[in-house]
Amino acid sequence: MTKKQRSITHGSFTLERVFPNCTPARAFAAFATPEGKAKWFAGPKWEEHKREFDFRVGGREIVVGKHGSGTVSSFEARYYDIVADERIIYSYEMHLDDNKISVSIATLEFKAEGESCRLTMHEDGAFLDGYDGVDSRRKGTEFLLDTVARVLG
Repeated sequence: MTKKQRSITHGSFTLERVFPNCTPARAFAAFATPEGKAKWFAGPKWEEHKREFDFRVGGREIVVGKHGSGTVSSFEARYYDIVADERIIYSYEMHLDDNKISVSIATLEFKAEGESCRLTMHEDGAFLDGYDGVDSRRKGTEFLLDTVARVLG
């Protein structure tokens, strides 16, 4: 029997979005309420299996579902810092089927910019055993933030 090759690749990225005609409070609610997050936090052809949302310092969030390809993904987060309408800091791990693919820390900052809200998101990740990488995570996060923009549109 061969031993599975183990690896860790580290990476980070920062993304910004400006949501026109949107207050920081409204943008924050898209991340801080179960109703707001359910509108954008999923992929195409997604079959949800489990969703828990305890948005408070020390609280956790779990989202598990099956993609059209049959792969089951799992997002498990813990919230460490929340300042209403201003920032969220959380860590999370991602799984594909039974494989842990990454552990990350993410920060979100919400700032008024005229009649709009600027969201700045930064993520530092440890990507495990070749399952994922910073480029793939960046693209997935860009897709999700574009979906947030459409929801807030």
